[in-house]
Amino acid sequence: MIVDAIAGLFSHDLAIDLGTANTLVYLKGKGVVCSEPSVVAVTNEGGGKAARVRAVGHDAKAMLGRTPGNIAAVRPIKDGVIADFEITEAMLRYFIQKAHNRRTLARPRIVICVPPCITSVEKRAVRESALSAGAREVFLIEEPMAAAIGAGLDVTAPTGNMVVDIGGGTTDVAVISLSGIVTSRSIRTGGDKMDEAIINFVKRKYNMLIGEQTAESVKMKVGTASTESAVQEMEIKGRDLVAGIPKVVTTTSDEMREALLEPIHSIVETVHLTLEKTPPELAADIVDRGIMLVGGGSLLTDLDHLLRKETQLPILRSEDSFTAVVHGAGKALDNISLLREVSLT
Repeated sequence: MIVDAIAGLFSHDLAIDLGTANTLVYLKGKGVVCSEPSVVAVTNEGGGKAARVRAVGHDAKAMLGRTPGNIAAVRPIKDGVIADFEITEAMLRYFIQKAHNRRTLARPRIVICVPPCITSVEKRAVRESALSAGAREVFLIEEPMAAAIGAGLDVTAPTGNMVVDIGGGTTDVAVISLSGIVTSRSIRTGGDKMDEAIINFVKRKYNMLIGEQTAESVKMKVGTASTESAVQEMEIKGRDLVAGIPKVVTTTSDEMREALLEPIHSIVETVHLTLEKTPPELAADIVDRGIMLVGGGSLLTDLDHLLRKETQLPILRSEDSFTAVVHGAGKALDNISLLREVSLT
């Protein structure tokens, strides 16, 4: 306890948005200091030896789909929850040390954002990973709650705020009032499922295999949710499944809209189902205040237009959708009474 207290004097408290696709770190007093992909490259030593971490973040993501047999680039977070405990711990230790300029004597208080669908076993895994990585105290806060705080909504007021957080692994839809989530739904559909849908579409239509990074690039450049978007074209490169040689094809935004129909439909349906479960007084507030869109997946072209058309409600985008969750966790970190009010027990 005394060692922790002394180490705490040398540490800055952190808020971490531990996402499926990206991990963002907020350092108390400084803001967002780190935004890197949630990817770890490990070397398999063989002979029963444990895997050794080779790279984390941007360096590891550059290795995705390009590694030799003895190196694997893995994503330790799947669908918003920990899939590989040891690698997550190594990744968290890397981010904690990076935020503290590689200082080894760092025992910060950490706030970690988790999806609302998380089970008690998964909560314990997140908490224990953070403690093993060097945290002295761990708070868990649900992503929609953090997103609402980050987007500037007053979560403590007796009014309804609806948040749609589209991340890499999950889409979380929640109605928030009086520092709590009144009703929420979470589906394991997000940016990764959109990338997967694009890979499958290109495979079916062009008999061509493309990688995750190419699919993500296509989604960001010509992906769209609406038929009203201007038609754009893009060259994509991959491997011909018949001839087995490299191949280049040109795709359009209309094709990508078709490819993304299923994941987008799942998101729209989740919003509808959450609205159906919302108490009438809070539903009346949502008519006036609208729905707040946050998360990297919400940046898909014209997704807000489609949701406006489907729900007949005002749709607002957060000023910075990508960092809203970690900024909200950071604001809660700065206000310890609010943090204790909104964090999971």
